[in-house]
Amino acid sequence: MNKKIHMVLFLFIGLMLTACTAGETVSKAVPEKTPVVDEETIKIGFSMDTLKEERWLKDQALFKEAIEDLGAEVEIVAANGDDALQLTQAETLIQQGIDLLVIVPHNAEATAAIVHTAHRAGIQVIAYDRLVKNADIDLYVSFDNERVGEMQATAILDLVPKGNYVYIGGATTDNNVHLIKKGVFNVLQPAIDRGDIKIVYDQWTEDWSPEKAFLNMTEALAANNNQIDAVIAANDATAGGVIQALEAQGLAGEIPVAGQDAELAAAQRIVGGTQTMTVYKPIQTLTKQAAALAVRMAKGETVTTVRSVNNGKIDVPSILLAPIPVTAENMRDTVIADGFHTGTDVYGAANE
Repeated sequence: MNKKIHMVLFLFIGLMLTACTAGETVSKAVPEKTPVVDEETIKIGFSMDTLKEERWLKDQALFKEAIEDLGAEVEIVAANGDDALQLTQAETLIQQGIDLLVIVPHNAEATAAIVHTAHRAGIQVIAYDRLVKNADIDLYVSFDNERVGEMQATAILDLVPKGNYVYIGGATTDNNVHLIKKGVFNVLQPAIDRGDIKIVYDQWTEDWSPEKAFLNMTEALAANNNQIDAVIAANDATAGGVIQALEAQGLAGEIPVAGQDAELAAAQRIVGGTQTMTVYKPIQTLTKQAAALAVRMAKGETVTTVRSVNNGKIDVPSILLAPIPVTAENMRDTVIADGFHTGTDVYGAANE
């Protein structure tokens, strides 16, 4: 008799559990700290301008690692400088149901359309390293790019307090180039006003192309009969083009050249004496910060900042990390100590 009662009770409990599971709610005791319902995995979309430069390959790998370390997923696409493609790729990410979009804009103005599309779908957008102009961007995470320019100019002005200067800018579609140039001229302007230095050539470089930077520098040398005393280039790729033009005239290593990004080729040129300095932006810090903020925001958490940057429409909540000037003297204490490059890669196995 006991066996029959037990069997009936077992069947009754089973039926009740099945009925409850099919209903809208089930009331039951839950141990403390145990979630009632598992959260779905957060999915972040990462729309990148390009993967043609060493710098951005590092960002891609480090951001993916940081997102996955947080238990989230990331879908990464790159448009390689094509504005229309970047818009199409971002729309695809949005249609795939991402929880938040992180974007490195190729064109600061054109990518405003991506922000509008994401917001219509209820998706927040973080501008990564480069600001999106004229859009209600939710957060901007970058380095202090104006400070980057100030570091470049300070290093070169200390070496060349008087003379003819060339400025080789980056792509005008990138808002960072305007901030960097502003920082450069914050430092140079007093010397310009005194007549100590003269800007004899000042040109932007389309798409940050080293080949176009080479042509610009070749033109600057020809226009000034090679009478150039210093060059400030917007990044290490353009600095590479500048140095090629100087090499063609037998001037490499004689004229100080500044860059930024701490690319391996630039680090090698610095220890080799053809490039004077670069500005190191610890990308691992940037990727970890951006990844953590992206996941938090995707979960609905509020992020507050103490700084903002106006993008032509709003004051965008911003987190701006500190850049670091790098020369031959502090190479080991900066990019090598951080593991950004190895000593062997920078100096060569024979000299390490």
